[in-house]
Amino acid sequence: MSNDTKNKQNFRVIGMTCATCAKTVEKALKKVDGVKFSAVNLATETAFVVSDEEIPFEELKKAVQKTGYDISLDISQDIEKKRYEETKKNLILSLLFTIPISVMMLVHMLWREIPGFSVIEVIIAGFVIFYTGKKTIKGAWIALSHFHTNMDTLILFGSVASWITALLNSFGLPIASFGTIGAMIMALHLTGRFIESHLRDKAAKEIKALMNMQAKEARVLVEDEELFMPIEAVKEDFIVLVKPGERIPVDGEIIEGKSSIDESMITGESIPIEKEENENVIGGSLNLTGVVKIKVTKVGEDTFLSQMVKLIQEAQGAKVPIQALADRITLWFVPIVMTLAVLSGLIWYFNFYSLTGFINNMRNVFPWILNTNDPLSFSVFVFVATIVIACPCALGLATPMALVAGTGQAAKKGLIIRNAEAIQTSKDVKVVIMDKTGTITQGKPIVVEHNIPKDKVKIISSIESMSNHPLAKAISEMTEERVKIEDIEEISGSGVKGIFEGKEYFIGKPKNNYDELNSKAYTVIEVYEDNNLLGYIAITDKIREDSKIAIEEFKRIGIIPVMATGDNEKTAKAVAKEVGIEEVWAGVKPEDKLNIVRNYQGKGFKTLMVGDGMNDAAALKGADIGVAIGSGTDLAIDNADIIIVKGGVSKIVDAVEISRKTFSIIKSNLFWAFFYNVIAIPAAMAGLLHPAIAETAMAFSSITVVLNSLRIKGR
Repeated sequence: MSNDTKNKQNFRVIGMTCATCAKTVEKALKKVDGVKFSAVNLATETAFVVSDEEIPFEELKKAVQKTGYDISLDISQDIEKKRYEETKKNLILSLLFTIPISVMMLVHMLWREIPGFSVIEVIIAGFVIFYTGKKTIKGAWIALSHFHTNMDTLILFGSVASWITALLNSFGLPIASFGTIGAMIMALHLTGRFIESHLRDKAAKEIKALMNMQAKEARVLVEDEELFMPIEAVKEDFIVLVKPGERIPVDGEIIEGKSSIDESMITGESIPIEKEENENVIGGSLNLTGVVKIKVTKVGEDTFLSQMVKLIQEAQGAKVPIQALADRITLWFVPIVMTLAVLSGLIWYFNFYSLTGFINNMRNVFPWILNTNDPLSFSVFVFVATIVIACPCALGLATPMALVAGTGQAAKKGLIIRNAEAIQTSKDVKVVIMDKTGTITQGKPIVVEHNIPKDKVKIISSIESMSNHPLAKAISEMTEERVKIEDIEEISGSGVKGIFEGKEYFIGKPKNNYDELNSKAYTVIEVYEDNNLLGYIAITDKIREDSKIAIEEFKRIGIIPVMATGDNEKTAKAVAKEVGIEEVWAGVKPEDKLNIVRNYQGKGFKTLMVGDGMNDAAALKGADIGVAIGSGTDLAIDNADIIIVKGGVSKIVDAVEISRKTFSIIKSNLFWAFFYNVIAIPAAMAGLLHPAIAETAMAFSSITVVLNSLRIKGR
């Protein structure tokens, strides 16, 4: 799947409870005509769909509703809060009734018979199972009525089967009652759900914090009067007034005033930035010291913050290749477990007396094994324990929870991981190929000398003002005078040309040698008028403060740093020497950069390409991982897997380390989830696990996966 596909949709999925639910919804979305890719994430309860053409939301909704679930575009925090409060209320109610009935059960069994206990057990356990657990019952019914199963199905069969034994016992049938166990199963299930929900919300707090930074209203100047209006009503070119201590509501350009701006929540940079007229500001950042008037340049979904939130949501909703194994297993897991539970119950029922010696010996080691001489009671005991212990919640959460935590931590560091596969690929990166200008250097070049005739400077500046190249801005600032240029054409990797008063001007790569200037790490640009040399422009671009440290870190973690630049060899080598890069490719064209990427890939190296210009786009796309500097062109960003929002190549070290740690935790999550089920299911089938212990272990395994994923945030 390519990142440049335009038709993407993100929405909330309502009613999912486990990995099987998510897989069912995902399959339904894939069947919709035109859908190229769909991913449903249980951890964030969201779906991400990519299509060839725009698909009406109602069509997607209809497909999901056929599976028994629903979708919504509303991702407001009110829904999260309401769900959390409802979960908490049901948990409290279940515990208020389950704890007393559990105490009564112990008294009834071990000390003194309680009159009418069998009827009390039926009533109280029934209330806990069918009222406080009504959402679980509903989730199971949705699955069963649409001919599939999920985790709730196991809880339904385990708790209801236990309650039925209490009902039969109350009618005088000689069968052991597990009614209280049924209530305990539901109460422990609700406890696990509550803790899991709390930790899951905590894991996603970075993206929630970003969403909360979006202003609700803006102070707009209308005929010199201040008018507060909803942020949805603000349009491009409006003038917004922002006072000290206020959050900047929109993306825009300062047209009056200056101030210190805190962009730490967005970029990860803790030091406020001084900004003045003609400089851009980001919506969501904090105005600290001065009053500024801002001309709105982007609104709604086009704002930087909205794009950042959207990209993070896409990454969290996507999948890594290793998840395919877990998905295939969970799809078949529940029906297989139910089959095993029924078979084990039947085996114990028909072979109970021949297995009595085994179970009596095991009771010395596992005192919680049911002590009964009734085959039916023991077979129900085994059936319920097997059903409950096998809930695949931990397996379903193993990968998405780690992705939520990893992408959230990356966002906190000023990185947007657009493509979830980068999480898995980054651990194997052996070569980092970097552009020079705007990547190793600051991307804010200045003209240090030139010999262009004075009357031609305004022409050259006007032509370069139309270019997106990092060096163009420096040349365009040689003068503020502008003339009207015709037939502007940017030639990728070569330069830019335009026509003024019938003469063609070309500004680009030099054809002559400028050894003295190049040895100072100056980049030289030549200017031609109708193919006749007008002169040269020498430009310097300071090296980013973190570049040298980043190169050292690359070497430390076993990654080869490489520079690939369109600049001349002497300038490139002067910069490379200063930062510590040994492998340098200079004077390369855009197609050459892609060939360089292919060259290292041909040697068996996983390759990461980082750049910020139009001429980097092909190489970014061709590399195993493409990283774009956030200040670069839209084309470079669109073709990248990871975006550096603020800072330089040192952020790549952060990206690699976060990715390595995330993948490591995904592997450990999956290992423990598999290990838990491999050990627990046979033990339950052998009659060695009590249903209450099984439910506790199931809940604990899910919480362990979530807590393990949160370790990513501790680096």
